[in-house]
Amino acid sequence: MIRKLAAVALLTAPFMASAQTTIPTAHYLPLELATKAAQAAVQACAKEGYAVSVAVVAREGATQVLLKQDRSGPHTGNSAEGKAFTAAAMGRDTAGLAEFIANNPANTGMRTMDPRMVVQAGGLPVKYKDTLVAGIGVGGAPTGAIDAACAVEGLKAIGADL
Repeated sequence: MIRKLAAVALLTAPFMASAQTTIPTAHYLPLELATKAAQAAVQACAKEGYAVSVAVVAREGATQVLLKQDRSGPHTGNSAEGKAFTAAAMGRDTAGLAEFIANNPANTGMRTMDPRMVVQAGGLPVKYKDTLVAGIGVGGAPTGAIDAACAVEGLKAIGADL
């Protein structure tokens, strides 16, 4: 009896294995590229005379890299992380999101739907061939537009979509 059960188990095992659900493969940004992007963004702002912080946040929201330049303000790290988180979570640039919310008051709640979100210019999604893999955020320049320009330099440095 035991031999018959063992034989049935061996014969049906390949069919059972093929019936299992395939685990999806998630796209991600390797740490080396996240670091390279952050360094390029810091350098771009430093070249213009701005001391900033730059964060790269993985698609699922975990901070991969946070660089805080010498003399950058105490708030810049949190600002950069929040902008990067928002860009990764929403899959869009934070300046565009801020404008969308301003023009659509019914969506004001998006600003506070997660305490990690910072809806101000300076956060960009990191995409390759339109696939979202991370977010990059810059905080500390005099305007969000300058923060965003430095973030763009980070994207260029790693060949990400612009």
